[in-house]
Amino acid sequence: MLAVTKITFSYKDHPVLSNISFNVDKGNHLAIMGESGSGKSTLLKGIFGELHLNEGTISWKERPLLGPNYNLIPGESFMKYVSQDFDLMPYTTVSENIGEHLSVFEQESHESRIAELLRLIGLEDYASEKVKNLSGGQKQRVALARAIAQEPEVLLLDEPFSNIDQFKKNELRYRLFPYLREKGISVLTATHDSNDILSFADGILVLKDGRIEDYQPTEHLFKNPKNKYVASLFGVVNEVPLNALKEYAKSNISILVYPHEFEISNKSGLVVYVANNHFKGNFYLIEGVSENGQLIFFNNKSSLQVHTKVFLNISLQLVNSRLKPLNENES
Repeated sequence: MLAVTKITFSYKDHPVLSNISFNVDKGNHLAIMGESGSGKSTLLKGIFGELHLNEGTISWKERPLLGPNYNLIPGESFMKYVSQDFDLMPYTTVSENIGEHLSVFEQESHESRIAELLRLIGLEDYASEKVKNLSGGQKQRVALARAIAQEPEVLLLDEPFSNIDQFKKNELRYRLFPYLREKGISVLTATHDSNDILSFADGILVLKDGRIEDYQPTEHLFKNPKNKYVASLFGVVNEVPLNALKEYAKSNISILVYPHEFEISNKSGLVVYVANNHFKGNFYLIEGVSENGQLIFFNNKSSLQVHTKVFLNISLQLVNSRLKPLNENES
């Protein structure tokens, strides 16, 4: 198990991480989310051993991991870190870049292992291409292949798909993460894109201003976001005053509602006037205006005429599920 306990780090007098604690079991996948500047990359660098922590400890299998003040070369042999810099050898081929990270004691299996990794990252046709001639997205895929060449026990990924074309991202996600789980590799992925992790991470740790804002299993955190900051990491979210619902007319609090959680009715509910339509492929994202301000909701069938009045409903089950975390936070 990777255990991070009450770590704190500052650049000179500027605090970046404060009192961060979490565990990652062997073979599990933890996503680290947060807006730019929240401390995601710094946290990965601290775990990898590139930064000397002000306070706290990091251990793997109960063995303390020491930072650059104790190790001449930062990092641990069982851990790999894929940063946003890639750190590739530009004047050698893709195959040579990957092969450089394979064991010198297993030369006879290098060719087949390189071929396996090239298939995994979708660069079979670029095996003999020099890295300097690749696009940014292709270089990022080579960096991923190099990191997992010897199947590390822990893999740290910093925005691992940020340079990859959209149509290649999905294909790579569905190849890479199941592969890592099959191999029992513990993964920490720092990302601002929920598509990178919603289907793959066991848990999500949300950072804000260097502190833990939320830390829950993935599905629970998505369905019960602690606050609007957490919910907004997954896209658009509405803050709906409960007194707009007749069942909660005397309430003075609001709940968070994702666009897909509204139900459109022709009879009763929150009164909304259509202001704009956005085509999203298999649905329309509708901007509406109510007496409580703007609301964003989905319509799966067609666009809606601007200025048309519609009614939006929220299930009582959803309301009650969102109220429970609110009450827990208050207590």
